[in-house]
Amino acid sequence: MTRSRKDLMVDRLREMQAASPEIEASAVVSVDGLIMASALPAEVEEDRVSAMSAAMLSLGERIAAELGRGALEQVYIRGDSGYVLVTAVGQEAVLTALAREGAKLGLIFLEMRRAAEHLARIVG
Repeated sequence: MTRSRKDLMVDRLREMQAASPEIEASAVVSVDGLIMASALPAEVEEDRVSAMSAAMLSLGERIAAELGRGALEQVYIRGDSGYVLVTAVGQEAVLTALAREGAKLGLIFLEMRRAAEHLARIVG
C-alpha cells in the first residue's frame, strides 16, 4: 500500500525532530496558511501555527526584497522560552519548527534545510 503525501511529510518531520532533539514541534504549511502535515504537541493549535507561519514567511520575503537583502532563506523569532523558525519548502509550502531555549541553531538550521529539500520533493 502506498503512503499518502501527508504521511510521508509527517514521517520526515518526525525524523527531523529525532535528529535535532531541541526541536519540540514542527509543521508543514501551505503558503495560504493551511496545515499540510504536523508533528505538534496536543496543546498547540494547528490552525494558529499554520496561519502565523504563512504570514511570517510572506512578510519576511517582502522585507528581504524591499530592503535589497536578496532571496529569503529563513525567518526566526527568539522569545524568552525558545525559538520559532520558518523556512520555505519550494514555492508552495513553509516548514515551521519550535525549538527550545538554548538550542544550537546552526544544527537546527542545517537539519531544517535538509528536511525542506526532501519535503519540497514530496509537496511537488
